[in-house]
Amino acid sequence: MIKVPKNKEENNFMVLVSAKEMIEKAHEGHYAIPAFNTNNLEWTKCILTACEQAKSPVIIQASEGAAKYMGGYKMVVDMVADLHDSMQITVPVALHLDHGTYEGAKACIEAGFTSVMFDGSHYDIDENIAKSKDIIALAHSKGVSVECEVGGIGGVEDGVASNGELADPAECKAVADLGVDFLACGIGNIHGKYPENWAGLSFDRLNEINEAVDGKPLVLHGGSGIPFDQTSKAITMGVSKINVNTELQLVFADATRKYVEAGKDLEGKGYDPRKLLKPGCDAIIAKAIELCEAFGSAGKA
Repeated sequence: MIKVPKNKEENNFMVLVSAKEMIEKAHEGHYAIPAFNTNNLEWTKCILTACEQAKSPVIIQASEGAAKYMGGYKMVVDMVADLHDSMQITVPVALHLDHGTYEGAKACIEAGFTSVMFDGSHYDIDENIAKSKDIIALAHSKGVSVECEVGGIGGVEDGVASNGELADPAECKAVADLGVDFLACGIGNIHGKYPENWAGLSFDRLNEINEAVDGKPLVLHGGSGIPFDQTSKAITMGVSKINVNTELQLVFADATRKYVEAGKDLEGKGYDPRKLLKPGCDAIIAKAIELCEAFGSAGKA
């Protein structure tokens, strides 16, 4: 938990929180927390603006590559915390590492992230369990929530490619039994844009996993572009966190492209980044609100 002074003259605080409580409430209430990846200051402002308007709890997450791009883990912590304070955000906000390595997860715990993911899905299950156990113990000693993964998620994440897998329910149970707070598992989902011939989520495997982990909250990676009827069904079967990155990038790029193609950047001071980026930022806000409503988290803060 990171306490951020709301005002130097006041003693009250605004707080970035562990994701554990919001995820457990979502699981009990049969909705899902949106986990939006941030890429820079504008992205973070848009996510916070959208979730404050929607009155939705939110997980802001960054991959190791995105954190490096933004200047490092400590920079990400300070940026999110300071924006949270200056914007006077009232909804619960967790700061999460997405697809973290063993060393990356440890570094983010030290830097002040309130939640981390250790992705050991590319190790054999015994090594995944051993490393997951270490991260869980370290994180919980600091009040930080932990997500682990079983079964690779399709697509490419920070240069690591996977064809996607259907996670083994027995392996999911083994990792869940370590005390992880929420578990990511492969059920046919992929990162990036879904191809036209995508077969959809495997609800049979999701049901098997949900039964095996005995009600442990589950995470759906690659949430961008999955039809809402499928995400809604997944939520009824134990999914309590849905990751979204590509979808916000696509609407930002589309709105920015239209602004430039219309020649708006050549009108007056249309080249000013505050004007140039505004259509894309507005598109992120609108899409994030739409997703909060679709996942059922709107009004839950």
